[in-house]
Amino acid sequence: MQPSGNLHIGNYLGALKSWVRIQSDYECIFCIVDLHAVTVYQDPKELRSKIEEMAALYLAAGIDPKQSAIMVQSAVPAHAELAWMLTCVTPVGWLERMTQFKTKAAAQESVGDGLLQYPVLMAADILLYQAAIVPVGDDQSQHLELTRDIAQRFNSLYGDTFVMPSTSLPSVGARVMGLDDPTVKMSKSAAGAGHAVALLDPPGKARKAILRATTDSNPAVDFGNLGPGVANLLTIFQAFGGWSDEQMRAQFSGLRYGDLKKQVADMVLSHLEPFQKRYREIISEPGYVAGILRDGAARVEPVADSTVALVKRRMGLYTE
Repeated sequence: MQPSGNLHIGNYLGALKSWVRIQSDYECIFCIVDLHAVTVYQDPKELRSKIEEMAALYLAAGIDPKQSAIMVQSAVPAHAELAWMLTCVTPVGWLERMTQFKTKAAAQESVGDGLLQYPVLMAADILLYQAAIVPVGDDQSQHLELTRDIAQRFNSLYGDTFVMPSTSLPSVGARVMGLDDPTVKMSKSAAGAGHAVALLDPPGKARKAILRATTDSNPAVDFGNLGPGVANLLTIFQAFGGWSDEQMRAQFSGLRYGDLKKQVADMVLSHLEPFQKRYREIISEPGYVAGILRDGAARVEPVADSTVALVKRRMGLYTE
């Protein structure tokens, strides 16, 4: 994840919760991608603060640094080095076709080259560690497919070098939409106090956002005719509570929207409050988070450096 904006319940239910679950089944690397973040301007002091905040949120969510590596992208120079070498084998046309680039470029008068090269750096993040599986959602599937295309092109030019990352992904978490506009995915960067519930929001602010969530003109929950706003609230409740579909129907069929929102708010806060307590405990220990990030970088750097050395040999670049 990028250390920009504020992590919200959509990030937790859509990714973090799943990451915690899979870390016992795989050798996992969880990367805070600060090089990706600077494809648009970031205030330097705020970016540095957000990096450690994000690491602490990973830890509060339950990612275990004894099991998994938590590291910062820019702390391992091999990410940027491999990205350049992959850029040299990636046709510009492939990058210009990327949906995310076209969408963002259309919304701005001009864009930096970093936005165009963003998917190549993402490919480097994956291929650097010879990753077999990348647990991302549907919105990143195009980037993962590009990663496979880049790996295949490099392997065809220079010989077998990279593992092809799987597109058969582990199941990801709930897809949480904006509270103010349930037709768009909840975003860290979206403006508006009622759009998202941040993981560090005070209880009163979080409850207020949920109670003001967009629903529809029906008076009560009708599972045969769920509007997107009501469906989103039900998704949030079910994802936090782990309830079955049968339990959800029994609990909420015919329930008026005001009562639905109150129950969703209670469920969310029952999870946010202990989460925030763990977060405060983590950041209260001076140097703890920085130490975790140093250890994570040290753990993965030998693998990253080995991949870069192999790529250089394959390409005929100078190495002593």
